[in-house]
Amino acid sequence: MIARSIAGALAGLLLFVSGAWGALALRYQLPGPPGLKLAGAVAWGAVYLGLIVAFIGWRSWWAPMCGVALLGLLIAWWTTIQPRNDRTWAGDVAQQLSGEVHGSHVTLHNVRDFTWRSDDDYDARWETRDYDLDHLVSADAVLSYWSSEAIAHAMLSFGFDDGRHIVFSMEIRREKGEAFSEVGGFFKQFELVLIAAEERDIIRVRTNVRGEDDYLFPLRMPRDAMRSLFLSYVDAANRLVHEPKFYNTITSNCTTIVYRMARRIDSGLPMDIRLLLTGYLPGYLRDNGALDTRYSVDEWRRLGRVTDRARASKPGDDFPAVIRQGVPPAVLPGESSSSGDSTLKPLASSADR
Repeated sequence: MIARSIAGALAGLLLFVSGAWGALALRYQLPGPPGLKLAGAVAWGAVYLGLIVAFIGWRSWWAPMCGVALLGLLIAWWTTIQPRNDRTWAGDVAQQLSGEVHGSHVTLHNVRDFTWRSDDDYDARWETRDYDLDHLVSADAVLSYWSSEAIAHAMLSFGFDDGRHIVFSMEIRREKGEAFSEVGGFFKQFELVLIAAEERDIIRVRTNVRGEDDYLFPLRMPRDAMRSLFLSYVDAANRLVHEPKFYNTITSNCTTIVYRMARRIDSGLPMDIRLLLTGYLPGYLRDNGALDTRYSVDEWRRLGRVTDRARASKPGDDFPAVIRQGVPPAVLPGESSSSGDSTLKPLASSADR
């Protein structure tokens, strides 16, 4: 009887979970207008509810088998849904980044440098930029909070000794007229796109146009690791051009992808819940040596908050310099700091919306 009860509970759970997943899958991916998608989800839910009633109320053992068969058909259809690069994209993700590497010289195509007045009103510029990695001097994590304390979009900004900065941001590739959805991110609603942009574009649009709250954290990273991570972004961009991928809210988001690229440099980086709850990423960075211990996480947040400085910036300002006012530069491994901690462990690799 115990075995039968356990088996029954598992079968009931399977029916419920597969029914819920199937309804959402149809809601987001069934071809046709929104009304048809909703009708398909409701019909699927009604069928599965009937199977649950038949199983629990009438002890009909054929109900789980019917559920499994229906689920198998749905999964077979689900596997036919493949990511694409040829949709009608929203303007800010319309172009794909690609790069060419020749020794220390990198040429990036389709670097975004928009001037934003609102989410729907901007001057669009996609440009080709050249960078010399021998002059790469800094890497900063940029977190943009748009929902809650636990939720932020993570970006990485690389700085060069001539004052230039380039930001890499892994984002959802929305179709024209499409809006972000956390739930849709589980159901192949969005492809991935890697954006490379000027800070005055990609940070300023979040602080000044979208009302987000942005923070900058200078990373304590050896220069060879910065270089390797920069090149891993270029490689990821080129791969997406030829092999499009879907965004996933859990497994393929802005931070988990950075983590995978960083693991190519240091395979010892630990997996951590803070890679999913990206609002808490600064604590992960500090625990793993990417933020030095001169300051607590709260102090880094206070010093690194760039929102007000970004909002006060004016056209023609040196935007990267403006937002870094008062932000202590990172003390890189092998360098010393008069303020303190010279025994920090080196980080070899640390590093949507």
